[in-house]
Amino acid sequence: MSRLWRYITSSRLWKSIYRNPYPRDKRSRAMVILNSLALHLHPVRVPKRATRITYTWGLGGLATWCFVLLTLTGVFLMWYYIPTTQDAYWTIVQLQTEVTFGAFLRNLHRWAAHAMVLAVLAHMTRVFYTGAYKPPRDFNWVIGVALLLVTCLLSFSGYLLPWDQLAYWAIAVGMEMGGATPFIGKQVRMALLGGFEIGQQTLIRWYTLHVIFLPLACILLMATHFWRVRKDGNISTPVYEDDDEETLRAVEARRQQLAE
Repeated sequence: MSRLWRYITSSRLWKSIYRNPYPRDKRSRAMVILNSLALHLHPVRVPKRATRITYTWGLGGLATWCFVLLTLTGVFLMWYYIPTTQDAYWTIVQLQTEVTFGAFLRNLHRWAAHAMVLAVLAHMTRVFYTGAYKPPRDFNWVIGVALLLVTCLLSFSGYLLPWDQLAYWAIAVGMEMGGATPFIGKQVRMALLGGFEIGQQTLIRWYTLHVIFLPLACILLMATHFWRVRKDGNISTPVYEDDDEETLRAVEARRQQLAE
């Protein structure tokens, strides 16, 4: 087995995919991280506390995988969904009754959306109560708040697409909330409705938001969020419990710089 493994790792195909051998010291570990498409998102050094399996471990990753699952199932749903006021509801009925595995994939999409909202809320709650939002991670906390807003908008816009009574009255309530915006309430209400009453333009606008603009905004914010995790030194753990003295010194220097 070891001979087969050495043969595989010494082949040209393996070396074309993995430029560096298995890491055995700090330098080789850093090179493996930097030269990997997936691993370079993570910091080179992670404190021991961040690797402990706890009840709140991996909530950010769980939210990310929920988004991936939503994307895959959402593409499938787009094959059958027709965004018109006459056909939207009946295409959902057809999907659940006539399409093979249609009901399963629709419910998977629905429950993954609920799970993503809960995972993002739980993740932000854990970050807040452990003080992991403090400098130098304060900018990443703002990005996280923006991600929470986009997640809620994704959930709300998807709730409207079946175009049943629940969706209709949810739109009515949402439009009134948007119309209560100070100074620009009428403009916001008009932009979200697409006219003076709930109709085809309203459905098209929310459908476009749900399948194009909000997912793109979520992808951009998530990429920035992951990049900041790497630049801020490690996975989000309480600063005062980091077991890396070098990280503590860097955090303290950053705080003093911000104070000045």
